[in-house]
Amino acid sequence: MAIQTITWMSAFLCLVQVFSMPMPCQLQGQLVRTTHNLLRDMGGHFPLECLQENVFMAFPATSFATSGAPQNTSAAKAIYETLKNIDTLFGTDELPTMWDQQKLEYFQNIIYRQIEESECMSSVDTSDYPIRAEGLKTYFGNIAAVLKEKNFSNCAWEVVRKELLYTLEFILKHTSDSLLWSNRT
Repeated sequence: MAIQTITWMSAFLCLVQVFSMPMPCQLQGQLVRTTHNLLRDMGGHFPLECLQENVFMAFPATSFATSGAPQNTSAAKAIYETLKNIDTLFGTDELPTMWDQQKLEYFQNIIYRQIEESECMSSVDTSDYPIRAEGLKTYFGNIAAVLKEKNFSNCAWEVVRKELLYTLEFILKHTSDSLLWSNRT
């Protein structure tokens, strides 16, 4: 009887230890890279027939600035908010039909997964985040406006893809320290 009690207590303590371990509140770097690659590969080069519809959008690089621990937290939250904005853009029924639909669906699933797995980022509060958030809000508002203004045309989606590729590439190059990398290569 004593052995059985000790066994149950040991199992209980192990479970308590496992479930009480803090979960990292970080976005997966490898998944950000995968979303970038999927977006890059699903549509090819920017179409020549869309050049006249290509518009300049000021990229909010300062929203992702890093230099120290609190800023890394702010940058991570900016990345999280970026993914939420991307999810919102692709939440329409008017998705591009000329892209590889399987890659598009996989892209959407990974974006959604990252948002769900990093929901804790929404509660992260840093003093400089409101300024960062305003830049992101303006940037993604401009992207959404292009889509609506051009009636979700194929060329409008190509402009969106170009901007999002730049955004994801910027995140990977300049804020990778704010991401969780399982095995960095």
